[in-house]
Amino acid sequence: MLVVTVALIIYFALASSNFLDSTNLTTWLSEDAAPIMIIAVGEVLLLICGEIDLSVGFVYTFSPFVLHYLIDFYGFPGILALLVCLVMGLVVGWINAFLTVTVGLPSFITTLGTGFVLLGLVNTTSHAEPAQVPQTVVGIGHWIGNNGWSEFIWGVILVAIFHVILTRTRWGLHTVAVGGNLLGAQESGIKVKRIKYGNFMVTGLLGAFVGLQVAFQNNTIDPTAGGYTPMFYAVTAAVIGGTAMLGGVGTILGAFLGSVVLATLTDGFQIIGISANPLDIIFGGAILVAMIANVQLAKLREAGRS
Repeated sequence: MLVVTVALIIYFALASSNFLDSTNLTTWLSEDAAPIMIIAVGEVLLLICGEIDLSVGFVYTFSPFVLHYLIDFYGFPGILALLVCLVMGLVVGWINAFLTVTVGLPSFITTLGTGFVLLGLVNTTSHAEPAQVPQTVVGIGHWIGNNGWSEFIWGVILVAIFHVILTRTRWGLHTVAVGGNLLGAQESGIKVKRIKYGNFMVTGLLGAFVGLQVAFQNNTIDPTAGGYTPMFYAVTAAVIGGTAMLGGVGTILGAFLGSVVLATLTDGFQIIGISANPLDIIFGGAILVAMIANVQLAKLREAGRS
């Protein structure tokens, strides 16, 4: 992925001198790549432990509306309203975990359902109309998503933190164990439910945070923002970065590179004037190639053990 990332950057830099322009760098890395990489962090944790979250894009959509309602309708202080928005993401993650882990629904179905519920809440409460970001939090938003590089800086910080968590802590080890061998993890005393609950909640939290970032960046709260597109891009970034959909294998750094690749293709096509229509073909092909590679590597590893 590192080789692919560097090759794409070189290609688009040679194809257009505007690609590495300071203005386009902000668009490419902060506006295009950062939201994908932050959501991908949560999806990697869930995919490794054998689950998925389809609702995170709608948490992204709902979060800034919660901010708007709390401040403009109920007079909440700005900092408190922001914290409530993040807690809302945690609560949605907890609900997803409860229905999946405790009730026993497949996470695909659970998060598909909660995603539609959140979409309905957004459209019903907002009447499907955009709103302005409350003035009381514009200053705070400068550090979250309104400063040119703030989103990308947050993305790099979160990638670094969760890379360490996944590779250097007991939580990360147990996450891999749960996805790689659920029964073995249970019999070895790993608290499987706690791991899955935690990873669902982290994903919901990151989705809420990205929603706030994008609202501050655009200075508007849009009911059509978020949805399935950022979630699918995040899953794509995770998969082409080496995370297996079957669980047990994945890296945060791979998802980081995957998100940069997707953003590079999106931005690069626009810069050199090529239609964005073939992008979905490229993304779909990348997923298929990555999954084929994952399956074949798994077979090789299994043959090696034999």
